[in-house]
Parts: sequence; structure tokens; C-alpha cells
Amino acid sequence: MSSTVARSDFGPAVREGNVPRTIAYWGATGLVTIVPLLAAFAYLTSSPEAVENFRHVGYPQQLRVLLGVAKLSGAIVLLLPRLPRLKEWAYAGFTFMWIAATVAHYLAGDKPLFLLPVVLIGALAVSYLTRSSDRRISEAICWRPEPLESGVFRDAF
Repeated sequence: MSSTVARSDFGPAVREGNVPRTIAYWGATGLVTIVPLLAAFAYLTSSPEAVENFRHVGYPQQLRVLLGVAKLSGAIVLLLPRLPRLKEWAYAGFTFMWIAATVAHYLAGDKPLFLLPVVLIGALAVSYLTRSSDRRISEAICWRPEPLESGVFRDAF
């Protein structure tokens, strides 16, 4: 038996022998997906706590439903393999959502509670930075401006 893993369902990081990175990724991603899944369930089932929290911070109840759908879809996309472009959107969406939650809770006077979204943004950053190559957009897909012979970028203007 060799020291390399022949087949693994945990992605290239484990196959390449980078187990600490894989543990960091799945730990952070687990936290980043469990919290929105639980919130989505509360939002979409109109739990009294969710309804009251939205009223407390001054958000309309229609936003609760919209965020419930967004959190559910974003968490599912982060857990599924591949789909790199959708993952980028999910990471961005969670970032914007938790920045807005931080501001809303701070302005509503929820002094200790406003730090929870900040912690989640930190976990989201760990998940984003430690994800494996099959969960990233490849270099070939990314747009890069082509330099002209004069050194100026053609698409810059």
C-alpha cells in the first residue's frame, strides 16, 4: 500500500496530502453553511423569533423571505462539488449579507450580537482561502486585458 491516497471524495487537497488545509476548509465551511441553513429554516417557516428580529432591526418581512431563499441556496451551493462560478456568488452574497447584519444589529443597539456576523465573515474568509482547486474558477476562465504593443491595455478604455 502506498502513502498516497488512490481515491478520495474530499477533493484534491486530501489527494495531495494537505490534510490540515482540508480540515480547516470543511470546519469553516461547515459553520458557514449550518448557520444559514438554520436561519433559512427559521425565516421561511415564519418562526416568531425571526419575525421579531426583523421587526427589531427595522427590516420588512418580505426581506425575511428573500433572505431565507438566498441563505438556503447559498449554503447548498457551497456544499456541492464544483460549480465554481456559483460558489463565488455565494461567497460574495454571504459577505454582503453579514456586513448588512452587522450594521443592522449595531444600529439596533444589539451590542454583543453584532459581533456574530463578524465571526461568520472570518469563517467565510477561511473557507474561501482554503478551498481546493476544483472549487475555484480556473485561470483560463478569468478575464484578463490583453496588452497592446504600446503597453496600453486594449480593454482599459
